[in-house]
Amino acid sequence: MALSLLLQLWLDRRQIRHVLAHRDAVPEAFRDHIPLEAHRKAADYTVARTRLGMAELVYGTLLLLGWTLGGGLEWLDQAWRSLGWSPVATGVGVILSVLVISSLLDLPFAVYRTFRLEERFGFNRTTPATFVSDLIKQFLLTLLIGAPLVWLVLWLMETAGPNWWLYVWGVWMGFSLLMLWAWPAFIAPLFNKFEPLDDEALRQRIVNLLERCGFRSSGVFVMDGSRRSSHGNAYFSGLGTNKRIVFFDTLLKSLTPEEVEAVLAHELGHFRRHHIRKRIVLLAGLSLLGLWVLAQLMQMPEFYTGLGVSTPSTYMALILFMMIFPVFSTFLSPVMAWFSRRHEFEADDFAARQADPRTLIRALVKLYEENASTLTPDPLYSAFHDSHPPAPVRIAHLSRKLKESPQPA
Repeated sequence: MALSLLLQLWLDRRQIRHVLAHRDAVPEAFRDHIPLEAHRKAADYTVARTRLGMAELVYGTLLLLGWTLGGGLEWLDQAWRSLGWSPVATGVGVILSVLVISSLLDLPFAVYRTFRLEERFGFNRTTPATFVSDLIKQFLLTLLIGAPLVWLVLWLMETAGPNWWLYVWGVWMGFSLLMLWAWPAFIAPLFNKFEPLDDEALRQRIVNLLERCGFRSSGVFVMDGSRRSSHGNAYFSGLGTNKRIVFFDTLLKSLTPEEVEAVLAHELGHFRRHHIRKRIVLLAGLSLLGLWVLAQLMQMPEFYTGLGVSTPSTYMALILFMMIFPVFSTFLSPVMAWFSRRHEFEADDFAARQADPRTLIRALVKLYEENASTLTPDPLYSAFHDSHPPAPVRIAHLSRKLKESPQPA
């Protein structure tokens, strides 16, 4: 735990120093497109977010110590056990209590990030009413979806024998696929409005691109992202026949139709290169390995006592594993980030064949500026944290593609 904390804080300090050292000079590749003031804003925004992340990291570590060695879990466990419920019902109560209490303890950071940090840099459009409404909806979804899932997992852990982890893995993968399918049509609309794209010229351009790429979707939608933030984005989500193309309204206001097409071509590159399928397979492998490790740990008394729990139980093993897994996942971050950046390069390559690479470059530069994304991240920090290639590396890659094939295929 200490090693993970020190590593992350060291990387954060590197990021801050590196970004500030390059704050007053726009990288050469961007000097004709991004003014110095916008570059400085991106640097200041990055530094502010990183410093907040450092505070959250230390705070989260202290909370973890409080839950474990500080006796928080032990106290909560005894409180629920005193009700005399079954082990499964007790476990559901303990786990949901931990989730709710942790969310409340993290709330000050969420408030500060939204209403101070994002507001300071001109990105926040979330009202207090929307913020509270989102919290209530998230809480209700946790109860309606999370409680039955936790109950089923704990029931299998209690009754399915030594190979329970295989059954739980099957349930988890089924749940994950169900959420992928259900999210765009049933859950996302609880938080945002999705309207069919009404720009006929742009819609036809998109339809033509989808036909060229062999992509079938249930529609092209515009999301009211401006209701919460001025950041722009585009994505596709869903599974099977329930796939949707989604544009933030903020993105459509800032990009030309040609640039929107180029951005969508990149997103379709993820589809054509089977990145979603590969990520699902990776998730399946990692979750299977993680559950097997949990099955071994829960047989060891020192796993519980070493983390401040005196009474072993299946649900306490699950809680402890959920709490400590992020600590160890830090060391896997460079590998996961490398795979993600590789997929981004492949999607860019696909987009460069379906649209003019110059148009995609223009669109990316606009998005970098408008989202205040730093152009000068620390390379080592980026290797651990960034799922996308650094801006100069990505633009240089597309520029090489432009020289190889200057016209769209």
